[in-house]
Amino acid sequence: MTFGFASSSAASLSTSSTRTDRSAGSVNRPTRLLEPAEWAAAGIPLLRNPREVVSGLHTRHRPTPRTAVVAVLDPEERLRASASFTCRENAADGWTFRNALLSQLRRIIPHDLRRRTPVRTAVLLHCREGSTRWTEEDGAWMWGLRDACTLHGLRCGAYITMTGDGWQVLGEGRGGRRPSVGSVAEVLGGDEQPAPRTGGAATEMLRRAAAR
Repeated sequence: MTFGFASSSAASLSTSSTRTDRSAGSVNRPTRLLEPAEWAAAGIPLLRNPREVVSGLHTRHRPTPRTAVVAVLDPEERLRASASFTCRENAADGWTFRNALLSQLRRIIPHDLRRRTPVRTAVLLHCREGSTRWTEEDGAWMWGLRDACTLHGLRCGAYITMTGDGWQVLGEGRGGRRPSVGSVAEVLGGDEQPAPRTGGAATEMLRRAAAR
């Protein structure tokens, strides 16, 4: 007589396979992330002119997919420092992104930890492929930005995605089709002012451009 039970060795193998699949899924799934609702409830200050900020960073850094641009703005929303870098991590993790952002912030601008209340704000422009809608990787970047700002004495500002379809300030619903990844950079105008510190080798023209 035959019963429909798997042998103990087969059951063990099946259980082991299931555990392996779950383990692989947990490795690929981002950790330390913020959901859109959590981000919206965090009281992130709104940009007065997001398109101007995005256009300025796009012109200065010419970002490509998988490039992140972190920028520090003063209370008048003028750019004081910025840096662009590429994060090659396959598994998106807020801890990894936090460390990368904190490293860039420490390199381009002194901390404000001695102030009782932060006066400068850090914003992040993340260029990637796909749609401008929120992803778990975005959630990991949000977690990283918030934590890096806390450790550097800055206010956590807007998180902006940029793709081939345009840009989007996540959590605000504001965005535009230009600039976008791969689009021609706009020419900065206005009176000459001291150029902000950047993380890359800026051209002489960009060093003379106004920080808008």
